[in-house]
Amino acid sequence: MVGVLQGWLSRSVVVQPVELLYPPDQTQDEIDKSNTAEMVSSQENATVAALTELGYEVPATLVVAGTVDGTDAAGKVQEGDVIVALDGTPVPDYQGLIELLDAVEPGATVTLTVRRHGQAVDVPIVTATKDDGGAQIGVYIDPTFDLPVDVTISIDDIGGPSAGTMFALGIVDKMTPEDEAGGKDIAGTGTIDVSGEVGPIGGIRQKLAGADRDGATWFLAPASNCDEVVGHVPEGLRVVRISTLHEAREAITAIGAGTGADLPTCTK
Repeated sequence: MVGVLQGWLSRSVVVQPVELLYPPDQTQDEIDKSNTAEMVSSQENATVAALTELGYEVPATLVVAGTVDGTDAAGKVQEGDVIVALDGTPVPDYQGLIELLDAVEPGATVTLTVRRHGQAVDVPIVTATKDDGGAQIGVYIDPTFDLPVDVTISIDDIGGPSAGTMFALGIVDKMTPEDEAGGKDIAGTGTIDVSGEVGPIGGIRQKLAGADRDGATWFLAPASNCDEVVGHVPEGLRVVRISTLHEAREAITAIGAGTGADLPTCTK
């Protein structure tokens, strides 16, 4: 998609109070390391989300990194356990686990099968409720992905997770023959997780200003940032509200085809 601008393009015009950008209890080296780690994670998430959007299967080893306090999993599931099935259905990848949990009512009991010290162990868990109302098993997962395609993202002097959605769109663009954007300049921002969910970022008003400065006419904004967008959109820049990578991809295609006028935007 020709002309897609990166989600971090407005870094140079950020004017938030210095304590928000450089917490007083952290050294510059600590901040740099944290930003670098977030960027690496963002690139991995973007790669998995993009390949999944394109129809690839991305197998993953789902290693438990810990449990959520107050959930039924605490004390039952152990750090280092590898999740292999849910209610008897094999879980070969992260997306498969998410899809299985989507069909579970919060409060229902599920059987989580884990590999522990080389043995399969069935663990009954009463599910808890996520912020979005869905069911969760109450574990933190540190997945290791077996990528079916080698993807390398080359970028310097950028940190943090906010370019994730644009990374994913760039990967989709590289792996498809179409120029979905039709040569239009489209900016955007948003974190992304491996399931393709777009999340909020900081400094979106500054990013809007930077996009306008650099000649973009469209901007993809996370739905969760809309309350900060309304009333702060530069003249001549059109904002499209997105919640998932799939929505972002469809928006790019509509804009490129000249049919973007009806795309959802941020409203009060």
